[in-house]
Amino acid sequence: MKIVIRLAWLLFLVLCLIAGVFYFDPLWVNDQLTAFHLWRQGVHGGYVTADGHRLHYLEAQPPGGSPGIPLVLIHGLGDRAESWSPQIHALAVAGFHVYAPDLLGYGRSDRPDITCSIPVETAAVTAFLQALNIGHADVAGWSMGGWIATEVALEHPELVDRLVLEDSAGIRFQATFARNLFTPTDEAGLHRLMAMLSPHPRAMPPFVARAALRQLQRNARVTQGSMDSMESGADLLDNRLGAIQQPTLILWGDQDQLIPIATGLEMHREIPNSVFATVTGCGHLAPSECARPIVNATIEFLKATQPMPRGEITLSGYPSSPPRQIPRTTAR
Repeated sequence: MKIVIRLAWLLFLVLCLIAGVFYFDPLWVNDQLTAFHLWRQGVHGGYVTADGHRLHYLEAQPPGGSPGIPLVLIHGLGDRAESWSPQIHALAVAGFHVYAPDLLGYGRSDRPDITCSIPVETAAVTAFLQALNIGHADVAGWSMGGWIATEVALEHPELVDRLVLEDSAGIRFQATFARNLFTPTDEAGLHRLMAMLSPHPRAMPPFVARAALRQLQRNARVTQGSMDSMESGADLLDNRLGAIQQPTLILWGDQDQLIPIATGLEMHREIPNSVFATVTGCGHLAPSECARPIVNATIEFLKATQPMPRGEITLSGYPSSPPRQIPRTTAR
């Protein structure tokens, strides 16, 4: 009986410890759960030295030992490789050898005391490909990552076979948010950020909101530096997209409040060999919140023997229902 009581007390103490850790650092707990989930899916982390900087990346290979089609996923502003978690495993199962690096200054990559501008990140991604001996690959980018992916395709066309842009930054548009949106200092600012990113922002308990604010502030220097670089306009893609020769898939949430869908349609008009996919009911976080239809469309596009004809399609973004594809129409 005494053993049972002791075990019960031990279990109680362990549960209290877990609850305490979760309360004081819920994001750390979530990170561990994400890491465990990725590990179970066969996604592994690694490091490589590229152009003198140590870059962290996630990697997943197709099952059965197949070498797979190289596919590089580039995250957005203030983010990291784990933002691609909803897509990595499905893309690997479909036959891709997936690499998702943490950009320079982000995640577990080096954080040098420099401004992580678009040219700096473009050079880092190029060096990453060269360091891993990836001679050419399909490249996908989300938000700021789409801008970087496009720059790589323009500067080093021999490295990029096909291009996927998901709610991408890169061309001039009328911003409807304050420049400090990505570095909030209070819960009201955090709620504004979440409302811009998702049409259905989830309510956060106060202790989770406080943890999120601490993390955003830890990353504030590099995030704001990247934002300042983008706002300067020096590296915008306007009037340069016509030089992209790679087949390009542009995916966009029709509820994106951060970068409006009109921006994506303008990119589609300028890129010669592009297909534009509207993802209904989704916002700027479409690659995460509406991952299934986006993954399906990405796989179909990248694995097509012949590049898909230029045009526009619509995908249902509701995760609970099968993706619905409307026949392509003539591009505008």
